[in-house]
This record gives sequence, C-alpha cells and structure tokens, in this order.
Amino acid sequence: MTLVAEVRPAGAPTRNEAPCQEWSDADAETFIRTVYLQHGKQLLWYAARLLEGDWHRAQDVLQEAAIRAWRHAAKQGGAPQAMRPWLFTVVRNLVIDRHRARMLRPVTPDPLEDTVVAVADEVDRLLTTQMVADALGELTQQQREILRLMYFNGSSVAEVSELLGIPQGTVKSRTHNALRALKRVLAARGFHG
Repeated sequence: MTLVAEVRPAGAPTRNEAPCQEWSDADAETFIRTVYLQHGKQLLWYAARLLEGDWHRAQDVLQEAAIRAWRHAAKQGGAPQAMRPWLFTVVRNLVIDRHRARMLRPVTPDPLEDTVVAVADEVDRLLTTQMVADALGELTQQQREILRLMYFNGSSVAEVSELLGIPQGTVKSRTHNALRALKRVLAARGFHG
C-alpha cells in the first residue's frame, strides 16, 4: 500500500486548523507511518466495511484520518498508540460525511453505460459472406477472376501478373476497378461496410 499524505511544515496553516506545533516534518512522516503500522490494517478493513467493500475510497478515508491524527496529535496525547478509538471515530465520521456529500450531489450515470455496442457474431459473418458472394455474381468474369486471385487465394501482384501474363500495373488497375464495381453492387443492395 502506497502512502500519500500531504505533510506541511510545522506551523504552516491548513484549511481548518494548524498542525501540532511540537512535530517537525520528519516527525510528521514518522508519526503517520506509525499510525499506519499500528492501526492502518484495522482502520482500512473498518472503512471498507462501512463503504460496502470499496477499497479505493477506504484508502482515501484512511489517509485523511492519518492526516487528521497528525493535526490533532497534541490534543490526543501525542502518541499514535493511544489514538485508536479516536481514529475509528474519525474514519466513521469521514465515511458519513462522504455519504452525505454524495447524497447532496448524486453521481450521474456515464452516458457510455447506456450505449449498446454491437458485437459481431457468426450470423453477421455468414450474412456478410453470402451478400458478397451474391454481389460477385453481378461482376464480369475478369473482375471475379482478379478478386479471386488477389483476395481469396492471397496471391501477390507479381504472382497474379505472372499467372495471367499481364503487367503488374494492369493487375493493380484491374483489382482497383473490380473492388469499385463490387462496392457499387453492395451499396445498391444496402450494404455499407
């Protein structure tokens, strides 16, 4: 678990109260580490239970409780070991405060949660295959042959050129024209994909 805490120099003002004047920066780090070592696990479990298993928010609550413990160290006797009951009360109050804040400003659902994403399945693939096969029937023999060699057989331009005895540039232009013709036929049938 990574500790992230805002540590201010002794005497630096904070939002609501100043930290204990008796603790230096090094002491503050030691104090917070001691709070985590002695009480962290139990406080984290307690916060997670109050937050219905939300470990991320529980860690945030624990960090805030540790910072508040440092700020109130003089009032609580100064020793992290003696602060356990006070820390459990702070964690409980922080959870209640967060719950109340969320009730005042409810979370709006993400618009992506309601989005339906179409997932291609076997039926879509079969329908597309059948539609392309029917569309190929409307092409000329030369167009069907060039598409069969280039796309269905996976031959290279050089291989098709050698097989048909035509220049490579002609293979490219015939392939381009055959694809355009196939797209027109598919578009006429309402397929745009």
